[in-house]
Amino acid sequence: MHILCERLVNGGRLDWSADEGDRRGSGGGLRVLVGYGRGCILHGRASPATIVLPLRGRVQIADGEQSRTLESGELLVCESGQRVQVIGRGTALWIAVFAPAEVWHPLTGGVPESAPDPLLIPASHAADRAIRRAAVRLARVALEDAGASATSIAAAAFATQIADLQAAFDPLIARCPGRTLAQRRSVFLRLQRVRNYMASSCHLDLDIAGFARMASYSPCHFIRAFSTVYGETPHAVLVEQRLGRAHRLIHESELAITEIARASGFENRCAFSRSFKRRFGITATDLRECARTPGLAA
Repeated sequence: MHILCERLVNGGRLDWSADEGDRRGSGGGLRVLVGYGRGCILHGRASPATIVLPLRGRVQIADGEQSRTLESGELLVCESGQRVQVIGRGTALWIAVFAPAEVWHPLTGGVPESAPDPLLIPASHAADRAIRRAAVRLARVALEDAGASATSIAAAAFATQIADLQAAFDPLIARCPGRTLAQRRSVFLRLQRVRNYMASSCHLDLDIAGFARMASYSPCHFIRAFSTVYGETPHAVLVEQRLGRAHRLIHESELAITEIARASGFENRCAFSRSFKRRFGITATDLRECARTPGLAA
């Protein structure tokens, strides 16, 4: 197992592409990048599936047409073939792992020839202690050049953690229309792209017609397929994403509640207030007071 591990510190930048990886002898192996400090940048062109994991602080990620902030405790799988940019904020410490499918699949015990396309489903996941430790272990043995056996074990352990996370999609894929697994996975990927876009762009003016075009469906077919697979309508998921954004902004910004409602995609303050109270059991104004008063927050 060939693993190339590099460090970026305080404004360092790594530009990566498949051609560049082949020139450096890393195109056929696993690559690990450890970023630390303000302004470290990974810029990939037509990159393989990339896994980004902040260990401390937050990073800004743009993949394809989407942009989002990833915080400690979260993990993002970026879709292969996209332009990916990862920027560390402040004193963020983060790890990025990427490898072509023919390298990734054997690590999880699969056979390369039977690997589905794409191998990893683009999605965000919660990153528990076990997966963070596996990522740190992989980076450490690669940086220390601990030998082929140690690096292979560390890579397989991390890949298994990722495979376990992605296994949560299996029941959803089974609900997708299609006679073969490949067809069902293709449908799920189209729907998942829409859901990911909702998560990163929920504050924008979005509509069902636009989502349907993104998934290459008619609006009626899209609503039916999305609801069957996820068990919720696209509108319900979009509202949940907007409420989650509003909840974060109340804690992280000094914006007025009306401004937070608009910044989260709600045009109607009254509708926002009702939805927020129903979702969190507290009004946005009362939550702001709790956030400002440590005793109440406790």
